[in-house]
Amino acid sequence: MKFLDEAKVYIRSGDGGAGSVSFRREKFIEFGGPDGGDGGRGGDVWVEVVNGLNTLIDFRFQQHFKATIGQHGMGQGRTGAKGASVVLRVPVGTQIFEEDNETLIIDLTKEGQRFRLAAGGNGGFGNAYFKSSTNQAPTHANPGLAGEEKMIWLRLKLIADAGLVGLPNAGKSTFLATVTRARPKIANYPFTTLHPNLGVATIDGREFVLADIPGLIEGAHEGVGIGDRFLGHVERTRVLLHLVSAQEENVGQAYKTVKRELAAYGGGLTDKPEVVALSQIDVLDEKELKKKAKELEKACGRPPLLLSAAAHIGMLEALRELRDIIVSDSRGGNTAMPDRSMPVDDEIEDGDDRL
Repeated sequence: MKFLDEAKVYIRSGDGGAGSVSFRREKFIEFGGPDGGDGGRGGDVWVEVVNGLNTLIDFRFQQHFKATIGQHGMGQGRTGAKGASVVLRVPVGTQIFEEDNETLIIDLTKEGQRFRLAAGGNGGFGNAYFKSSTNQAPTHANPGLAGEEKMIWLRLKLIADAGLVGLPNAGKSTFLATVTRARPKIANYPFTTLHPNLGVATIDGREFVLADIPGLIEGAHEGVGIGDRFLGHVERTRVLLHLVSAQEENVGQAYKTVKRELAAYGGGLTDKPEVVALSQIDVLDEKELKKKAKELEKACGRPPLLLSAAAHIGMLEALRELRDIIVSDSRGGNTAMPDRSMPVDDEIEDGDDRL
């Protein structure tokens, strides 16, 4: 299944049915009178969060959603049937925006959440509604009200506990593949990761969701590269794992580059707790490792973790540090833990030979 995190769709609720103009005409009934029924209400347009989805790809193939109109009223006081509603089914973490793509309508963060995007038009009154002592034979009825129509934007922000950030080839996808059963594409060239990946890691009996996004490069907040487009997926995380490759000539500069891009993007990313790690350390000798660890410590202000996903070095320590921050944040009540029923890759069991 391809990943799509933004879509523009057209929605229209149903028009209300027209009221009926009718008079009672029955044999052996001395007095007739108006008996036109009301029109039915038009169908609504709803959005609903469902389990089993983690992409908006369905909206690439269908961009128009129209509810049906209400039926017209009929004689003998019969009210028209209500129009059928339509439901847009979206994954957890979907945001709905107005056509300007800036005005937020609703942020859907829980499975089963429903919201009415467009209300159907009311049905018109039949002529029986207008009967009175001074108007005993009304000959008019109301038309149904028109439904609502508009363009809206759907934007998906995946819900994860921890997000992986760093320059391209910092080892983010390898880290994710090592600690979870996710299988992102891994190769030795920039922008191997073209869309976010999710996986569930387990450490000491505690599960948490990891999100890997494409690497950031200098000028990402201005549209250079593709990583900035997916930074929204780590806005909801509780902690960021910032990976800096030991193969970088200047690890301190590499760290600062990503921090600048996070700050320029905004969204509170620089305010989140951060775990800094020097990755891919298996390629360095001990002397070079100490040198680069000190450079990174100077840049970030604290000793970084040392890890290598390929050699399984420092992985448990990194997971435990992430877990401790997540648990602490959860107890503080800052953010609700995401629903574990969301569609993510299977978790790795304790004792798996990859750790």
